[in-house]
Amino acid sequence: MLASYGLIGLFLIVAILFSLVMIVLPIILKYLKVIPSNPNSIKNSIFECGMETIGKTWVQFNFRYYFYALVFLALDVLVVFLYPWAVQLKQLGTFSLYVVLIMVGILLVGYVYAWKKKALEWK
Repeated sequence: MLASYGLIGLFLIVAILFSLVMIVLPIILKYLKVIPSNPNSIKNSIFECGMETIGKTWVQFNFRYYFYALVFLALDVLVVFLYPWAVQLKQLGTFSLYVVLIMVGILLVGYVYAWKKKALEWK
């Protein structure tokens, strides 16, 4: 049992060290002059489309894109929780059925609330 926790600890240490190395390595290489640094106006110019923007460069997107993404994410999370439950349905018993019904009920209440507030209508 303790060996499995040791493996988890090892993975945690490797993940932290990898993250730190990926953050610190470019800084060290810059100070050692391995990474060249020659800033000029041409390098700082626009490179994606090749033209200066006309008008406002700040475009505000409709919030409904984000709302639909959140609804999609909530349904994906529901599926992630429902799949293991459905696989082990016979072994889990009726208590797990009630828990899943409560979870689906909470999701349905939120969906009905969003529907009544007309948040799901695309204008």
